[in-house]
Amino acid sequence: MGDAIGQMLASAVGIAISPVPLIAVILMLATPRGRSNGTAFTLGWVLALGAVTTVVVLAGSGIESGAGKPDWSYWVKLALGVLFVLLAGQQWQKRPREGKVVEPPGWMRAIDTFTPAKSAGLAAALVAANPKNLVLAVGGAVSIATSGASGGGKAVAGALLVVIGSLCTLLPLGVYLVGGSRSAKVLGEWKAWMSAHNSAIMMVVLLVLGVKYIGDAVSGLA
Repeated sequence: MGDAIGQMLASAVGIAISPVPLIAVILMLATPRGRSNGTAFTLGWVLALGAVTTVVVLAGSGIESGAGKPDWSYWVKLALGVLFVLLAGQQWQKRPREGKVVEPPGWMRAIDTFTPAKSAGLAAALVAANPKNLVLAVGGAVSIATSGASGGGKAVAGALLVVIGSLCTLLPLGVYLVGGSRSAKVLGEWKAWMSAHNSAIMMVVLLVLGVKYIGDAVSGLA
């Protein structure tokens, strides 16, 4: 189990520090329906990340390839590593230029009109339809599936992947629910910092993970 947890930890942390879901849930919590929409968004995120993790772990664990880690897992890691590096380059290309104001996406501007169902749907889309988050989730789940852990160990590692990867939504919701009047200031500061450093954060995370995955794959295939 320790191997499974160690292998997926980097991907889980990469998901957890994703700026977009954190900014989205903070914006929702500031609306008149903040409690219901924020809770629905968080649940949608957890369920969607859990579904992706479960499907990949079950599918990967069902492919037998003799003793040891299967060769296909290294090829998958190599492909994911290359994708991470490409996505990091994309983040660099899209970084805000000095003095240029970046317009928020349309869904952020319309967030005041969201219902709980729409909030949960947005969260699911940010997991399953966002290339960065999806690749991170698949990478972490593949690491669990191809580890030497037992079925129970893989289940625990998968659950930890979901919990750690959901901290970007669970923490803001927790601050909102227990922070009282101070929560608005704290969440506002988080949002401002993450908005200002969005591209830099994701570029570094993706580049580090890309190099790690490529290195692991080359080492395993060699």
